[in-house]
Amino acid sequence: MSISVRTLEPGEVQERIADLARLRIAVFREWPYLYDGDAGYESGYLASFAAAPHAVLVAAFDGDDIIGMATASPLSAQGAAVLEPVAAHGFDVPTTFYFGESVLLPQWRGQGIGHAFFDQREAGARRAGARTATFCSVIRPDDHPMRPEGARSHAAFWTARGYREVPGLVCTMHWADLGEAGETPHRLQFWSRAL
Repeated sequence: MSISVRTLEPGEVQERIADLARLRIAVFREWPYLYDGDAGYESGYLASFAAAPHAVLVAAFDGDDIIGMATASPLSAQGAAVLEPVAAHGFDVPTTFYFGESVLLPQWRGQGIGHAFFDQREAGARRAGARTATFCSVIRPDDHPMRPEGARSHAAFWTARGYREVPGLVCTMHWADLGEAGETPHRLQFWSRAL
């Protein structure tokens, strides 16, 4: 089968929302998120994200099967957990785009799909008039008991794309880790670049 990566039209997002939710749950179970996901929550999250003006949802396909996805939308469309710390750090909210998840099934990694995700999200942000892109990644200690041997950071990839850590800019999100009975707080570090 041939691999394709393209931005979905709003109607396509709704048609494939169950597939997209399953994909997020599958990939976010992995290190470093260790997220014990819920299909109902994921479907609602994706529908809300996609409904934002200028939102971008990019999907990678193997034939008709969705094997990866990435999202982006204006910072102004984000909830308080993301919006407030970024705004408080001095970012211009109307011209900043927030890149949500970028998830890809393991067997498809290392083939340039991650770059295609960033290319299409950055292009969508520029079309919407954004001058800055930002995203955040979960902070886990090196000695975390569930850290797999050989786990590596994506920092080199992000740096090669022109992104830099924003010193002191973190947010807190809540989710249930695998094996936990309830949600717990997790700190995430922001990265950013000019578009």
